[in-house]
Amino acid sequence: MARGKKPTYAQIIGEIKARADSKAVAGMARYGINPEGNYGVCTPVLMDISRCVGKDHVLAGRLWSSGIRDARIIAFMIDDSKVVTKEQMDSWVKDFKSWDICDGCCLHLFADAGSAAKKAVQWTKSTEEYVKRAGYVMIAVIAVHDKKSDDDFFRSFFPLIIRGSTDERKYVKKGVNWALRQIGKRNLRLNKEAISVAKRIRKLDSKAARWIASDALRELESDAVRKRLREKEVRRSPS
Repeated sequence: MARGKKPTYAQIIGEIKARADSKAVAGMARYGINPEGNYGVCTPVLMDISRCVGKDHVLAGRLWSSGIRDARIIAFMIDDSKVVTKEQMDSWVKDFKSWDICDGCCLHLFADAGSAAKKAVQWTKSTEEYVKRAGYVMIAVIAVHDKKSDDDFFRSFFPLIIRGSTDERKYVKKGVNWALRQIGKRNLRLNKEAISVAKRIRKLDSKAARWIASDALRELESDAVRKRLREKEVRRSPS
């Protein structure tokens, strides 16, 4: 897309359709990405279009409403988390039909919105697979992005993680696992507590719970993670 002039909605949709790649769509489908409304445009092109646009909340809304996967990726990249409302979050999350849109929207937009933590808690209670996954993905991303909240804030998510650990659905259990691991990598205290939670989950009579626990423990108890967290503590200690 040409540099210098901000593209319009029609130009963006036209560019997406012009770059459609049916082979890419088929390839994505093998990795669990829903082919519905997918033109298979590669991520670097979508990122380039997003950079040409900049931040535009109104245009983001129009692109999302198109129902086109590629346009929705641009939408969550150009939207402004500062003006995203809880109503918008509840509306968009209902449109999640694939893990890539779910994760991308949470990572690039929703996790930095003012209602992020409340929506994370709410969504983990949903019966819809991708809404529930979104709740746990939000927790995982908040655990990385939030540099100010104390340990108690993140401890409050442990009961939700335990409760969600018996959900056998693939994309939910992976979201639960991700949330547990990211909290456990914040500092040594939460690492110890996340390991304890994982061991508790491992005792549950659930194949999903055993997988979540084993995978989380493999990382949280690793020498690499422990070393990084110890070094992090040293850097933060007053000299």
